[in-house]
Amino acid sequence: MRLSLLAVLLASGASIADAPVTDLSNNSQLSEQVTQLKRLIQARGAAQVNLQQQINDLQDEVSELRGVTETHTYKLEQIVDRQRELYLEIERRLSNVQQVAPEVVEPIVEDTKDEQYGGSLSENEAYDQAVNLILKERRYDDAIPAFQTFIDQFPKSIYIPNAHYWLGQLLFNKAMYPEAQSHFDKVIRLYPDSNKRSDALLKQGTVLQKLGDSAGAKKLFQQVVDEYPESNSANLARSRLLSQG
Repeated sequence: MRLSLLAVLLASGASIADAPVTDLSNNSQLSEQVTQLKRLIQARGAAQVNLQQQINDLQDEVSELRGVTETHTYKLEQIVDRQRELYLEIERRLSNVQQVAPEVVEPIVEDTKDEQYGGSLSENEAYDQAVNLILKERRYDDAIPAFQTFIDQFPKSIYIPNAHYWLGQLLFNKAMYPEAQSHFDKVIRLYPDSNKRSDALLKQGTVLQKLGDSAGAKKLFQQVVDEYPESNSANLARSRLLSQG
């Protein structure tokens, strides 16, 4: 009986010795590392979502700002065009004040009026009438023959470059692009010292755009920037160059 009990005890000891031993400490560390890794993955995912949302918000803001900028650019161009017209009117009136003496002016003989450079009242009145048809009466169609008559009657007038520029503008507005191009070209080639030359270059580039000559238009816009870098025309030319890409 004792031998049998001893044998059972020995057999039980052998089974216990052969059973695998589990390291509970290692399992705990692995579980903690897995938990930390999950937390890192979740935090990274949340950061990516937040970053993407910020990018989307910035893209929306950029699109909105681009739209506002384009609107402001268009309005600025309109203001600049109007300022040019007012500047021309002021310049012309100042020129008249400088040329006309304070005393009563005697009538000028018609045969000599073409030889006067802005000193003839008939010349000034003819130019006034043509300009007023645009600025005051808004009779644009009537202004075209008025400027054409002025150019024919007073070919030596100091207002000839301006008259050609106005004709180019009027014809451009009527989509008569080749005719407008001819008058802008005269200002550019024949009157290099005219204060309308930079505007004529800019408008000539716009005419070429309308005619489908993008390369020619770009060349003229660049010429405005190169020759008149501080002018309002140069600012508009830079805007046109950026829009062309």
